[in-house]
Amino acid sequence: MDNDNSQEGNPFPFSRRLQASAVPVEGLEVVVRPNAEECAALAQQNDLRALTGLEARLHVARSGAEGLEVSGRLRAKVRQTCVVTLEDFDAEVDEAVRLRFAPPPRPVKAASAAPTRRAARKIDRWKEQEEEPAPPQIIDIEEDAPDPLIGGAIDLGAIVCEFLTLGLDPYPRKPGAQFGESASADVEDGPFAALRQGSKKPSEGDEP
Repeated sequence: MDNDNSQEGNPFPFSRRLQASAVPVEGLEVVVRPNAEECAALAQQNDLRALTGLEARLHVARSGAEGLEVSGRLRAKVRQTCVVTLEDFDAEVDEAVRLRFAPPPRPVKAASAAPTRRAARKIDRWKEQEEEPAPPQIIDIEEDAPDPLIGGAIDLGAIVCEFLTLGLDPYPRKPGAQFGESASADVEDGPFAALRQGSKKPSEGDEP
């Protein structure tokens, strides 16, 4: 597995490329741990205060004749900022990983020979007939299409980066924090609190 962070156009902070030819028939167990510099870059990319203890334990297996399947689990410790209290707090990420890869489809070669006279007459008859609407295509949305296997390799670093982002709460909230608490506290303790108290009309029974 190659550690390559200098690829042009790579949107991810780190890379761990694995050639499909290096995966044995029985599969391959891989542990991906980014270093401190790579963790800092990942934290910056995901707007985290800190990222520690990131580890992905993956199993890479062959899928079909030329494809690969990656499965496993990603765990990390992160420090985020609460959207309610604006305080930093620690949280854990535990995300399942599962992806399939397949080579991109090969381009279909165009026919080099011209159609025969019989084939040409058949094509003319087809053109004269009214075209019937094509039957609707049934797509199984439960089965995701495999990702392309580019250059006969996969990037386990990119997989880790993607699934870390998927496992993060986009609106992190500190345990116990509730919306409205911070705003009400600011209203009672703000600089205009005394002014609001002085502007209240005395109720019946209050001394003047």
